[in-house]
Amino acid sequence: MIYLKTPEEVRKIEYVNQLGTEFLLSCYEHLKPGVVTKELEEMALRFCEKHKGFPAFKGYRGFPHALCVSINEEVIHGFPSNRVVKEGDLVKVDFGLFKNGFCSDAAFTKGIGDISNNLTILLLKGLDGLKRAISKALPGNRFNDISMEIQSVEDETFSVCRDYVGHGVGFSLHEDPKIYNFVNKSRVNWQLKPGMVFTIEPIIFQGDFKVKTAVNGWTVLSATNMLSVHFEHSIAILPNGNKVLSRFEGITPW
Repeated sequence: MIYLKTPEEVRKIEYVNQLGTEFLLSCYEHLKPGVVTKELEEMALRFCEKHKGFPAFKGYRGFPHALCVSINEEVIHGFPSNRVVKEGDLVKVDFGLFKNGFCSDAAFTKGIGDISNNLTILLLKGLDGLKRAISKALPGNRFNDISMEIQSVEDETFSVCRDYVGHGVGFSLHEDPKIYNFVNKSRVNWQLKPGMVFTIEPIIFQGDFKVKTAVNGWTVLSATNMLSVHFEHSIAILPNGNKVLSRFEGITPW
């Protein structure tokens, strides 16, 4: 079932998303060579306590942490740990906050310190896919219009993820429908309607998109040790356009 949110519910979801992105911005600024990733977990728990919410990921289907921190060949669902962030790493941070019955979800990727030109291009590919997808999130369009824009960044060097998707969000962390990073003709191509709230989350690989799951049962890895980026925004469809609910001032221009 696809839930249509009222304008008041959209405002409440936006409020929670703005809290969530306030935290993500603090992570973005904190990340530098020498940071231990479990520091971000501790920051997340303190933030949730301060704002009288709770981390949407922790306990979700048994996930043990408040946020996902994935580095380099780790694609998504990485565990915060004693791993030290190094110069040249690509760090992906994904966080959701649940407060007053509403849920946020957003993510960013940051290149640490001086990174290669190839990794800069990979980051720009991810941002370009996100920007293109947001531009098509309009009433009357269809979900494949969004997917087509993400897939358009593919070429002989870069590929988009087939195994993990964007999704409805707001009342809970994962709602219908799924928003693919490629045009999946086997799925219902829903028309976009005002009141829909969902995430757009392009995952772009520098090379092959095949993945595998780590021994912890959660962390998704590149099957061929390829590097990847992951960006995610929560979007609301409005009668005359869309609104990015998880705006990242200083990380993305939306």
